[in-house]
Amino acid sequence: MIKFAVVGCGKIGDRHCSIIKNMSDADLVAVCDIKEDRALYFSKKFECPFFLDYKELIVKKGIDVINICVPNGLHKDVTIFSAKNGKHILCEKPMAITIKEADEMILECEKNKVHLFVVKQNRFNPQIVVLKDAVSRGMLGKLYMINCSVMWNRRNEYYQEEEWRGTKEMDGGALLTQFSHFIDLIQWIGGPIKSIKANLFNFNHPSIKIEDTGVVIFKFENGGTGVLSYTTCVYNSNMEGTLTVLGTKGSVKIGGQYVNKIEYWNVEGYPLDINNFERCAPPNIYPGYQGTSSNHDMVIQNVVDCLSGICKEIATDGRDGRKSIEIIQAIFKSSELNEEVFLPLLD
Repeated sequence: MIKFAVVGCGKIGDRHCSIIKNMSDADLVAVCDIKEDRALYFSKKFECPFFLDYKELIVKKGIDVINICVPNGLHKDVTIFSAKNGKHILCEKPMAITIKEADEMILECEKNKVHLFVVKQNRFNPQIVVLKDAVSRGMLGKLYMINCSVMWNRRNEYYQEEEWRGTKEMDGGALLTQFSHFIDLIQWIGGPIKSIKANLFNFNHPSIKIEDTGVVIFKFENGGTGVLSYTTCVYNSNMEGTLTVLGTKGSVKIGGQYVNKIEYWNVEGYPLDINNFERCAPPNIYPGYQGTSSNHDMVIQNVVDCLSGICKEIATDGRDGRKSIEIIQAIFKSSELNEEVFLPLLD
């Protein structure tokens, strides 16, 4: 039985707690939040003790994993304190706000011989799994273009619900908070990125200090190219989250609102009945908006299986999480300097 404690009693913390409580090989032993009303509510709902200080919780014995569900800007501090106290970590996306923070987290976990798991639940979408399999086996031939379009809605009220949202220090930007999953898929499917040219904007959220829209051009090390267009300015509700991959032997488009539906599949030697393909998990549904598909059960099961010795492969570890952070940091830098930025970043 793997014992979990969840730090952060917000919407995503609720998702973690609910899943753990329904698992036969996991146990939720505590929750924590600096806001007493939230911590108390979670304690009653999930029938476990609550803490108001994460340090008081983490030093306790009888905890295997700390689930980090706090604002983005606090991920590093909670991770490092957890690692120093011998706890494994499951960190929500984005892993960190900067590469420096990500590197400190990885180093501390390695030094203390604890695992750092990073949530990238879109990798578990059945549609993404079959695409990754086809690409890994070379069925699409040489990839020459990836196009990702994420047209979502986040109303101004969304940013007013929590004081940290929309701030550079604690939120970091729409790329980090909403779209880091898609950055992860672009590099996971397309391979290492050589350079980036980006233009970022804030069109519709005057009260926040971050971008709400961007257009990014990628050059991959294999010679291919890619484009990411994203926004949180779509009127009223989310429109789409699509990933199109073009290769010399095949073309695939995964669409829907959350890369959850195969819209086009034409791959040499790899026929697929897209009309009868496995359904994806429903999205995370919150008041006023929806998130990506809720595959957290598979993410947490991977943690349990790895720590129980059932499997040895972490679905996404700290180094996987770092890749997205470096790409996003390069995107910000390119937009700020109005020039092409090459990877790896040297500063």
